Amino acid sequence: MEFTHFDAKGNAVMVDVSNKKSTSRIAVAVGRIRMDNVCFAAVCEGTVKKGDVLSIAQIGGIMGVKRTSELIPLCHVLNLTTCSVTFSLCPETSEIEARCTVKCEGVTGVEMEALMGVSVALLTIYDMCKAVDKRMEISGIHLVEKIGGKSGHFLYTEKDVIQ
Repeated sequence: MEFTHFDAKGNAVMVDVSNKKSTSRIAVAVGRIRMDNVCFAAVCEGTVKKGDVLSIAQIGGIMGVKRTSELIPLCHVLNLTTCSVTFSLCPETSEIEARCTVKCEGVTGVEMEALMGVSVALLTIYDMCKAVDKRMEISGIHLVEKIGGKSGHFLYTEKDVIQ
């Protein structure tokens, strides 16, 4: 396997995408945060003292998407066309699932942006709730789907789970 972020001398380089064709790119990532029942109820009821946890986490996730190239070394700056961060409440496990979808028309994919959006959204939830539950756990951050580009369509399935 050949790594694309190194030149012939082994120096780190940004991949040259100047000759690649612009295509529609979409990436979707998910992740979860588990908390105790008291904290989960406070988030659901909107009684966390710092404010509306999920609204702030949504903004945090979008901000993370927009700043991905500043935080991930050698990541390209992208002209994003849309981004969404949504949440699903899972009361049976006291978990919140974050989902980030990112789109662009460009020459490189948006996987890192989607993963960053989920990560920052979940970290924002942690930050806003840490006074209630310091034992929260963030887990399962992964790419669910990628559309566009040379490698084509990727769809995560349960058989892809790493053991």
